[in-house]
Amino acid sequence: MKHLTVLLTLFFYQFSSAQTWSDNVAQIVYNKCAQCHHTGGISSTPLTTYSQVVAMSAAIYDAVAQDEMPPWPPNNEYQQYVHDRALSTTDKATILSWLTNGTPEGNASNTPPPPVFNLGSILGAGDLEVQIPTYMSKAQTGHDDYACFSIPSGLTSNRVIKSIEIIPGNRSIVHHALVYIDPNDVEVTDSIGGDCSSPASTNTFLIAGYTPGCSPVTLPSTAPLKLGIPIASGSNIYFAMHYPDGSYGEFDSTKVILHFYPPNETGIRQVYASPIIQNWDFILPPNQITHVTGSYPAGTSGLNNNISVLSVFPHMHLLGNDIKAYATTSINDTIPFIEVPEWDFHWQDFYFFKHMPFLPIGTTIRAEGNYNNTTSNLNNPNNPPITVYPGLNTNDEMFLVYFHYMIHQAGDENYDMEVLMTASLNKAIEKETAEINIFPNPSNDHFNIEMNCKPGDQISVSIFDFQGKLITKLCSNQQLFSTQFQTLWSGKNDNGENCKKGVYFISINLNGTFYNKRVIKN
Repeated sequence: MKHLTVLLTLFFYQFSSAQTWSDNVAQIVYNKCAQCHHTGGISSTPLTTYSQVVAMSAAIYDAVAQDEMPPWPPNNEYQQYVHDRALSTTDKATILSWLTNGTPEGNASNTPPPPVFNLGSILGAGDLEVQIPTYMSKAQTGHDDYACFSIPSGLTSNRVIKSIEIIPGNRSIVHHALVYIDPNDVEVTDSIGGDCSSPASTNTFLIAGYTPGCSPVTLPSTAPLKLGIPIASGSNIYFAMHYPDGSYGEFDSTKVILHFYPPNETGIRQVYASPIIQNWDFILPPNQITHVTGSYPAGTSGLNNNISVLSVFPHMHLLGNDIKAYATTSINDTIPFIEVPEWDFHWQDFYFFKHMPFLPIGTTIRAEGNYNNTTSNLNNPNNPPITVYPGLNTNDEMFLVYFHYMIHQAGDENYDMEVLMTASLNKAIEKETAEINIFPNPSNDHFNIEMNCKPGDQISVSIFDFQGKLITKLCSNQQLFSTQFQTLWSGKNDNGENCKKGVYFISINLNGTFYNKRVIKN
């Protein structure tokens, strides 16, 4: 359990009696909580309205004060990543102060429009769709269910992947899904024992993962940076699925959609995905904490190529306590990848770097972690603890660190990957709300927004991306004096920067009633 610091207490004092849901807290909850806590999301407790949040105020206080929610395992002082979910110190203090001071709502008309979530595909139909058979979760109370499915891809030629989207068949029970490529058809489906969490062969390589609130893997696919992951003809797609405690009897049919470059596309730089760090030789005796390390390459010469690193994915099982991955150069400079001070098996993901670390020739990649095989570890599956060895089942242990990486070219480290990780979306527009008229749509530089109203109405208009992230507020609590509201979105964010191509949502609060409609920026 973490404790509040003196600094946080000072924040309480600073913010006390000043916070309301409408003016201060709602937008934080939208940005950091609603991705999981919305109707149809992984959480059974939606948190998108004032009444929903107030009903859970005690649990929210504990989760925020102890840094349990929103789930973001990495230490942000160690490295920076794309799509950061962590609360800032100010946001955390704002929420806790509001909860401490009685959760006042404020003026409901001031409440910012909520995010809108696309429960289907974000990137569209793609070039290859592979789906697991309909499966019933066996996760009864007190037990999670881990199932693996090996599905033929049906590919008859080699292709290069530019985007990967994993779509849960039942978002309320899919805790996470890991998708691998099995180029040698060696994996088998295992949906019986409830403890299959990994492939059997290290040649079966991980390409993407799904956790609630995550984004599709959308590698940069246009100049100046075109990246792709090769998939060989005849490959199988291997799914490692996690269904949480209490989901017994619910059905799922998760699928992955792959988007390929055209067969003759040129200028694509190959991205590799593999568990660079592997240690299969450790032993975890009962009733002690054991330190485990790994490095690559073996020996003292280091890497024989200059490498750019796109992402990192550390992997342990239930006894994991903490893990850190980094690199050391030939002149003993340290290059940080990730530090997870409190390992949580239930929250795993690829973490894509905001800026790609550069590993020069001679660099050694390293990782170190600790395993807690004592009764103090509440996740320990054995009571009393027993000796645990490396293995593929959940009750065994693993020490792996996956990476997406590629051969370095000058300037790689200067790319802003949050800007470049985009996809071209050519999805038909779906009309969410007839009351809103938006034109032109699609557009590349401006959207006219119109809505019927009456004098005296109060309106707020916000733009969200497909992850529920606020892009800009077009107006806030504006008093109207005519029978039609009109405004313009220039396709830019609050910093005046052009937004990337994709799906966005216009979200409107008119006199406390919410409306939304999607637009496509191309």
